[in-house]
Amino acid sequence: MSIAKKLRNRNATNLTRKFTHASFGIFFACLNQIIPRARFVPGMAVVTGTSLLMELLRYRSGFGWINGVLHFFLGKALRKHEMEGKFTGSFYYFAGVTATAYLYPQTAATLGILQLALADPSASYFGKMTRNVYWSRIENGLLGFGRNKGLLGFLGGALFCLPFNFRIFKMARWGAKGVPGGDSALLTASLLLGLAGAFADLAVPTPVLTMPKKVLGVPVPPFHVDDNFVVPIFSGWACVKIFDMMGWDSGLALADYIIA
Repeated sequence: MSIAKKLRNRNATNLTRKFTHASFGIFFACLNQIIPRARFVPGMAVVTGTSLLMELLRYRSGFGWINGVLHFFLGKALRKHEMEGKFTGSFYYFAGVTATAYLYPQTAATLGILQLALADPSASYFGKMTRNVYWSRIENGLLGFGRNKGLLGFLGGALFCLPFNFRIFKMARWGAKGVPGGDSALLTASLLLGLAGAFADLAVPTPVLTMPKKVLGVPVPPFHVDDNFVVPIFSGWACVKIFDMMGWDSGLALADYIIA
């Protein structure tokens, strides 16, 4: 398509896409904090369903205008393959946020979504900046695990999340008794959560695992394993386990503005 010729492939650093990715993640994390779960999850389910419908329609005859609208609003944040027959990352992003908010307590879900916002783009950035450090590259991976990604990107993503996670935990409503375990516990939890988000991003191979075009002779949509779906769900699960390990209350409330 003519639009695809204007876009970069997935190997480009594309800071515009990373900024857009982080902004949406922070936005949805804030919404998850503000809007009651009974309203947020159904609302996100509608957004996800609408996004899926858009993805299924936009390559059909008469619906090409949808691609033009997407390019108008998202511009260079889109990738070349997303205009060449593949789904955009937005569907998986919305689906990941929806599933995370449904599966976990509010605080764990918010922190899981924030790892999507921070760990995913930062790990990708550091990975691309260190792609010539060959000893750190996974290449073919183990059965596809981490294919064409790097250990330095993983570590960079985890460390990037560390100060943000620490600030969020520090400002949470711990009550009169304060933080069980003090700042050392906060630091440990912050690092583990960042590692979880970066690990989930590392695990998803590049190129992604995609369903075959036909199953039993029946054409199927081009669904694939996407880090936008995997990262928040795995990070939310990790957050629950970290709270259990630390002996923290799963009902711990974050600050009104998360970091303040």
